Amino acid sequence: MENVFREYLYYLKVEKGLSENSVVAYRQDLEKLFSYLGDAHIDPVQAQREHLSDFLVELSSMGIQPRTQARILSGIKSFYRFLLYRDRRTDDPTELLGTPKTGLHLPEVLTVREIDAMIASIDLSKAEGQRNKTMIEMLYGSGLRVSELIGLRISNLYADEGYMLVEGKGSKQRLVPVSGKALHELNLWYIDRNGLNIEKGHEDYIFLNRRGKQLTRAMIFTIVKQLAEAAGIRKTVSPHTLRHSFATHLLENGANLRAIQQLLGHESITTTEIYTHIDIHFLKKTIADFHPLLHS
Repeated sequence: MENVFREYLYYLKVEKGLSENSVVAYRQDLEKLFSYLGDAHIDPVQAQREHLSDFLVELSSMGIQPRTQARILSGIKSFYRFLLYRDRRTDDPTELLGTPKTGLHLPEVLTVREIDAMIASIDLSKAEGQRNKTMIEMLYGSGLRVSELIGLRISNLYADEGYMLVEGKGSKQRLVPVSGKALHELNLWYIDRNGLNIEKGHEDYIFLNRRGKQLTRAMIFTIVKQLAEAAGIRKTVSPHTLRHSFATHLLENGANLRAIQQLLGHESITTTEIYTHIDIHFLKKTIADFHPLLHS
């Protein structure tokens, strides 16, 4: 893979005549993709359209702006066209990938019933079943980012007080409540976790894979997507969808926007305000149900 990457960068610089800065930008964008695919043990040369599509959804869930997503996609398309040109592939997996829209992005939101269906689809007889159920409870129950979930440490969980210390973007820490239900599932996961052969340096991480190592972002993404498919959900679902659903459901049930901002770890209230645009049908129904002029 390293040789192919070097050949591509040489192709950009010599055959395409791009500037050094442009080549560096292409390299950095592709390294993001390679890191993501590497976490999922996928050879970039062999990647399929669904893998690349998942990567684009992941970029969106990380808060990367549509214009930046479009630029990264342009570099990815260039790389796979190069592979086709050099007979390293016989198809172009980027051919049907859509360009990210640059307007207001309203994320998908799951209903409570859909989330329950995802949890019900988990096979608890499997070794990873209880772990996966606990992760869904934590993602939806506390509105965690994927990076925050995989970074959760036993030493930062204060079960008696009902909260956990979470490290968010920019290594900023915040206290996040954890429900009794999530704690119950967590205690059940600890029983399975104690049976693992935990690798040195990973002892404090709450969520581990079968080899006793910290989970990766790509693995969480795969688990959530598979559970959504098993539950028959046709929406585009990622771990961030559960975070969006957490915030939306709080807002719909009357939670204060400032409180949601604190729970999500948003620096600016402007970021949180996107949730006021999500469900216009809910807002219309609220007016129809409660406005006095409509009931006089």
